[in-house]
Amino acid sequence: MLRSLMVALTATILASCPALADPVRFAVTDIEGLEALQQEFGGFQAALEAETGLDIELIPVSSRTAAVEALNAGQVELVLTGPAEYVVMKELSDLRIVVAWQRPDYFAQIAVLANGPIRKLDDLKGKTIAFGSVGSTSQHLGPAQALADQGVVYGKDYEPTIISRNVAAEALIRGDIAAVGLNFGHLNSIRKAFPDQAFAVLARGRDLPNDILVARKDIPEEVFTKIRDAFVEHGGDLMGAVLQGEDNQKFKGGTFLVDIKDSDYDYVRSMYRTIGVNTFSSFVE
Repeated sequence: MLRSLMVALTATILASCPALADPVRFAVTDIEGLEALQQEFGGFQAALEAETGLDIELIPVSSRTAAVEALNAGQVELVLTGPAEYVVMKELSDLRIVVAWQRPDYFAQIAVLANGPIRKLDDLKGKTIAFGSVGSTSQHLGPAQALADQGVVYGKDYEPTIISRNVAAEALIRGDIAAVGLNFGHLNSIRKAFPDQAFAVLARGRDLPNDILVARKDIPEEVFTKIRDAFVEHGGDLMGAVLQGEDNQKFKGGTFLVDIKDSDYDYVRSMYRTIGVNTFSSFVE
């Protein structure tokens, strides 16, 4: 009789908290393929497991849209994404913010040739300005907003065009375009790639909102709390694990920010409006 009661009690306890036994699935919107995901986040996966006692599983997604679909279908619990992607994902799915991943020196710029004809913002009017990936926070939306903040209107005062940054740098050197919109790290890369050329920054935007880790709306509260507490209490160890990934060096010198609200991303929403996008129900392609 006593043994039967103990078995029943154990079964009841296990049934009441199945989420802790199930893996917590983690996806990243800008990394395709499981191998690449493991290379970049394998160390972080192990560190988060150690700090939370949870089973963390890396789940590759093929696109931003696929990440939203996976959240809504209950196929992932956590997604790390960029600020431009976040505002659309928030519109398409009921998300919970876990923590922001700070990127130091994360701001947009408008670069020109230092010895070229463009010396002030008014010189850009009627000219062509190249931007990077469509919808990118720091290569498209941010640079466009940096100009708009100073009264230079997207698609009216100048002609925007989308070109990859190395091709854009070559076009700038040839004089085919007047300026390039890009972030701080990308400009440093261009300077290394073209050491015989001098570039100058004509406009700089404010620091951009950070990448953000979001959770599915129905993630068990105990799981959510364990994960958030791990970032609060062991952020240094987790960031060290993140930095094992080559592409994750963009987070070097950064930290995890917990006191983050959806309204902190309203600046990104203003960027979308600047390029003529007034709804956030789909990703800009």
